[in-house]
Amino acid sequence: MARGGTMTLKSPQEIAKMRAAGRVVAQALEAMRAAVRPGITTAQLDAIGEATIRKAGAKPSFKGLYDFPASVCVAVNDEVVHGIPGKKALKNGDIISLDTGAFLDGWHGDATITVPVGEIDAEIERLVEATYGALLAGIDQCRSGRRIGDIGHAIQEYAESRGYGVVRQYVGHAIGRKIHEDPQVPNYGDSGTGTLLRRGMVLTIEPMLTMGTYETHALPDKWTVVTNDGKWAAQFEHTVAITDGEPEILTLL
Repeated sequence: MARGGTMTLKSPQEIAKMRAAGRVVAQALEAMRAAVRPGITTAQLDAIGEATIRKAGAKPSFKGLYDFPASVCVAVNDEVVHGIPGKKALKNGDIISLDTGAFLDGWHGDATITVPVGEIDAEIERLVEATYGALLAGIDQCRSGRRIGDIGHAIQEYAESRGYGVVRQYVGHAIGRKIHEDPQVPNYGDSGTGTLLRRGMVLTIEPMLTMGTYETHALPDKWTVVTNDGKWAAQFEHTVAITDGEPEILTLL
């Protein structure tokens, strides 16, 4: 889905508006998280997410974007990203990634969580925990004066040191008045390279980790992306503002 416009530096007032959009995203993800259980369908989760966004006076960022037909991208087990919600019912032991965005007062927020369905195996739990840890490692690099490559390097080092693959084909991005802006934010790379980070930049950090190969392919629906080897994947994402000090996560409740 990485298509869009050029990033602009945001003022404190504009970041406040993005914070409000991010809060709507967090509310939608929390509503869906609370509803995840064996037997629920991905379409039902999408409906919950969209209803939460619209109740807050926002619009779903994803619905109709590049002709995507839903408000939430879902990914179950070996699916990595961009799955279309439908009749698939979740089973005990599954994991599901829920990725959604909200457009409020001219600004976007974007975030993802991976949620266990019932009781999951310990090795799957470790994958989920490592993916969240990789997200935090990337966010820690979101500081004025560092570079995009520092973010990707931190994520890659964290993930690969724990035995996980890091998806290359799908990346984070700048965000603002458009959901996808440049520059892209890969989840791998070399420290000290890439765009210089400056106060007022707002980025999505969104590592996707796999239990095997990082190579992926799209299914015939042209949206759902799965791992080439059929091993499971997880994703977490936050929208993050670069400040003069600590990075600010805008997609928190």
